[in-house]
Amino acid sequence: MDNQKFLQVIKASFKKFLITGSRSNEKLKILHGAIANDIIEKLNDETYSVNSLGIGRGQESTIRGRYIDKKVDITITKNEDVVAGIGVKFVMQNYSQNSNNYFENMLGETANIRSRSIPYFQIFIIPDVLPYYDTYGNIKNWESFTEHNVIKYITLSKDDIETSIHTPTKTLLFVVHLPEPDTEIYNKQDYIKYYSTLTPLEIYTTNINYGKFESSVIFNNYENFINKLICYLKFIE
Repeated sequence: MDNQKFLQVIKASFKKFLITGSRSNEKLKILHGAIANDIIEKLNDETYSVNSLGIGRGQESTIRGRYIDKKVDITITKNEDVVAGIGVKFVMQNYSQNSNNYFENMLGETANIRSRSIPYFQIFIIPDVLPYYDTYGNIKNWESFTEHNVIKYITLSKDDIETSIHTPTKTLLFVVHLPEPDTEIYNKQDYIKYYSTLTPLEIYTTNINYGKFESSVIFNNYENFINKLICYLKFIE
């Protein structure tokens, strides 16, 4: 799966989100399942298996952490032993109120698993513009994923994963751009109706230049991220 196919998967997940809502895991079955299938195809080795929503038994597996056991979005095993995990987050609304929590939770769950010498990868997907709803479902404002939001990921990209146990083995930061509405959208219902009926609905990678990322974070290149993950797995004894 290259970048263009990954964008198509993101589009399918987004469209399912519009139909089923934020509390449903249907959108995750599409996204997690596609990534899991891609890993299986690229490994091409029957000693490996991958567990996630949308593939096989359709269940997430639990990885034993140093402090707590963690149900992980995508788990990779070799000869039935856990050899890696991947956390996947696709944020579609109300980012600013949770932005620090998303990042802190990512660091915490990574440290919990990597402390047991299990490689842990992260994928974070977000539109460059997304709605912020009030408690009544009205759009309070439109949020932009800006250079300010990315500073912590640039800092993360400079970490040495050998000495920073909270840093994911490799992180994919994937920022997408949705078509800009050509009509007024006031609430969640308007948003769902607009994007559900938009034809064609095309999603692209953002054209915003967020700056330079070092080796620990890969920006908007799924194919590079997954190839590095596969190479890492093949070196595991």
